[in-house]
Amino acid sequence: MGQTLAEKLLSLHTDDAVSAGDYVLARVDWMLMQDGTGPLAVRQFHALGGESLAFPSRTVVFLDHAAPSPGRALSNDHKFLREFCRRYGAVLSEVGDGVCHQIMAERYIGPGDLLVGADSHTCTGGAFCAFSTGMGSTDIAVAMTLGKTWFMVPESIRVTLSGTFSEGVTAKDLILYLIGKLGADGATYQSLEFGGGALASLDMESRLTISNMAVEAGAKCGLFPSDEGTHRYLERLGRGEAYKPISPDADAKYVREVAINLPTLTPQVACPHTVDNVYEVTHDRVLGIPIQQVVIGTCTNGRLSDFIQSARILKGKHRHSDTRLLIVPSSRRVLEGLMREGVLKIFIDAGATLVTPGCGPCVGVHAGVLGDGERCLSTQNRNFKGRMGNPEGEIYLASPLTAAATAIEGKIADPRAYL
Repeated sequence: MGQTLAEKLLSLHTDDAVSAGDYVLARVDWMLMQDGTGPLAVRQFHALGGESLAFPSRTVVFLDHAAPSPGRALSNDHKFLREFCRRYGAVLSEVGDGVCHQIMAERYIGPGDLLVGADSHTCTGGAFCAFSTGMGSTDIAVAMTLGKTWFMVPESIRVTLSGTFSEGVTAKDLILYLIGKLGADGATYQSLEFGGGALASLDMESRLTISNMAVEAGAKCGLFPSDEGTHRYLERLGRGEAYKPISPDADAKYVREVAINLPTLTPQVACPHTVDNVYEVTHDRVLGIPIQQVVIGTCTNGRLSDFIQSARILKGKHRHSDTRLLIVPSSRRVLEGLMREGVLKIFIDAGATLVTPGCGPCVGVHAGVLGDGERCLSTQNRNFKGRMGNPEGEIYLASPLTAAATAIEGKIADPRAYL
């Protein structure tokens, strides 16, 4: 019987043909941790008696969540992780370099790889056709020590995409729609696997957005086949040699199949306090709701194309006087692109505030914390109660286009009116 992408990728790392439901011990190519989860992973590494890392040059530590640190305890965590990297030879990504998932995409991960990370949105790497998933800090400590870890091979849901997006609709709207359809636990410990004729027109930055949010439906990973679009993206990054074509077998077995015709989609908004609480932007539940803060960026929609899209709407306009606008590039490379393309000036002229490349407002560690009763519309991936640092605030999720239109009007707005 044919294999799904998840089955193929785990087979590559066990030297055996595996099927959904099998328990496997798989070799790990890359490991990551960040400053929120890293200290615990390092302490567990020591508790396990770890004397050396299995693959120092493939263990990457990111200082991206509290970046730069706003307090003594977090600064000491950063110091602790820097010392760990110096002692054991792990790779350090410093404050301001960017979010772990974006840096992995820019510099490291490729088709066929297996990446585990002490961060739930490690599933972003599935856009490259890499088995990429988040795990607990103890699991990451084991992987760092042994260079391998165990999995149950997940069942797979096939999502077949056809057509192309209508004006004003993006990959963020697609993944919000899908999560609303499946539910927050609708793909628990399963692999979301995307295919269909629409992939030819779905660029890698769109795929990264979709894979990033697979976990919001409970999925273990969100996988795309690697194709010429993958190859071109890697070549632009100077990593063309990492490309290898991988696709599912025609007779692969799926537990569920979902078909989505992209031209039928409209701009979507996820309302507080769950990601699957999704409505069309024109619904009475969302359209016109006053918004005090708009965030464009983060690891979900903080890439150059996301900012170029939102700048189309913001050019020559200004944020509403009652609405703050925060711009959060996902990496230093993206920030350089904003300057090079003239997009940063558009944001500054629009009254936006630039936040250091990193996780920033999304996790509410210090940047962009909401006041009591305030609402934020953000392009991030989660809107759980208290996610942005205040349980008395509310978070709405939407695309960069919807965010830009909302910043102008000071209330949730339909971006299609500006295009």
